Amino acid sequence: MPLLAVAMPDQPFPSAKLAASHPAAVEFSWTPLRMPNGERIALAGGSYLLAFNEEWGFGPSVYGAAKGNFGGLFTAGFTAQRRWRLSPGTHLAAGLYAGAGGGVSSDQVRFGGGLMLRPEISLRADFGPWYAGAALAQIRFPSGNISGSSFGLVLGRMTGFASFDPVDSGRQGRAAVRTGLGMDEITLFFGADKPSGSSRNRSGQPSLARMGKAGAEMRQYGDIGSWWSLEGAGAAEGGADGYMELLAGVGQDWALFGSSLRIGGQLAAGLGGGGNVDTGNGWLLRAGPSLRWLTPWGATLRVDGGLTRAPSGHFSSNYLRIGLGLPLDGSAAGFDRLGDGGRIVHLNQLFVSVQHLPQLRFKDGRSDPVTHLASLMTRELTPSLYGVAQAGSAALGHAGAYSFGLFGLGLQTRQNLASTRFGIEALLGAAGGGGVAVGGGAVLQAEAWAAWAFGDSDRLRLRAGFGQWRSLRDASQSSPLLNLSLGYGFGT
Repeated sequence: MPLLAVAMPDQPFPSAKLAASHPAAVEFSWTPLRMPNGERIALAGGSYLLAFNEEWGFGPSVYGAAKGNFGGLFTAGFTAQRRWRLSPGTHLAAGLYAGAGGGVSSDQVRFGGGLMLRPEISLRADFGPWYAGAALAQIRFPSGNISGSSFGLVLGRMTGFASFDPVDSGRQGRAAVRTGLGMDEITLFFGADKPSGSSRNRSGQPSLARMGKAGAEMRQYGDIGSWWSLEGAGAAEGGADGYMELLAGVGQDWALFGSSLRIGGQLAAGLGGGGNVDTGNGWLLRAGPSLRWLTPWGATLRVDGGLTRAPSGHFSSNYLRIGLGLPLDGSAAGFDRLGDGGRIVHLNQLFVSVQHLPQLRFKDGRSDPVTHLASLMTRELTPSLYGVAQAGSAALGHAGAYSFGLFGLGLQTRQNLASTRFGIEALLGAAGGGGVAVGGGAVLQAEAWAAWAFGDSDRLRLRAGFGQWRSLRDASQSSPLLNLSLGYGFGT
């Protein structure tokens, strides 16, 4: 198999060509659920499904509470879906979601280890690239006491997944469409929320402590000054470990004193909660100004601020954060992303990961093993250096509702003739929930790994690793970790 190496000037490779585009779909759902204590809630869900052939699709999914009083109930995992075409305008779909997470628990409501299963069958009608329909779904936490079936709604949009073969990494390529997940930029940010005087915890007591947060945002630009975004963040200090939020936003900015410095504003809405923060049914609204500097070397520096509010809860806060944006597909500036000049193809990998920690300490003093289900994504920055992000939740053990989000850097060897690579990585981020003792929420993870590529054009990947996990604010909270991941590689 070919080496992943940059062509030498005296013996250049031909330009990399786009591989055959795969169909994909972005799908949303609404699933009512009756909790064991009698309260009625609903889970809002979102999935990105990549078609492997005309019938089967697979991809990451997330569900969050959007009705009732369980704000902060989140699960994340993966969905496999089979479709049957019934007529030119209708199709039937059957899917199975397996994920992990949880929310506020009690003697009446128990999430167990955190594993959630959601089988579904649905009938959809097509409207051009859009489709909508009704679904019969069941939600189960097998190791807890939450289980129920109901009719819900589904809305989706067909799209495409264009990419280069992984073996083209390091070569010059050209594309007239967005490649990979279709996002132009990813920003890693740190910041803090200062709750207002009216904020309360779930016990009704004032909750005014500053909450430090870490997270990431992905953007797609319409032009140099307009965008839409998806972001996720979690508490990293301030005693609110377990707080998490997922939001979608839009924004606009304008040049200030030249084309590189830009000022504007953004609006966002989504779901959040946990960490004893009272967000009611989970809905959050956010608005504020933004300042963006497009650096000469392609990265973007950002400062954002504003107000976050939970309309049905007792939480509102001022926030301020600083972020570093890195280009994913073309220029981080949002213009020239589809330029005529060729760009270097970068290898990206998306993994389903099962991670085992044999000795995790809980707030009540006991220590138990915990197994996570997680998503892991990497992107090559150079042939030896890559960026990595990981997010997941407890699935097995006694830590239901424990979740984490991490990002960092890694070093790796070149792929050899046996399609094998080795590497090491370090990640920093936020974690909490499920009764796990993590101090303020900041955690560190280091791992050494080996990976094997196989399948058509080396797109399928198997990775195994071992390392160490620890809390940054509690030196006694530390555990070895074992990680096994199955993934998909693609070039952008």
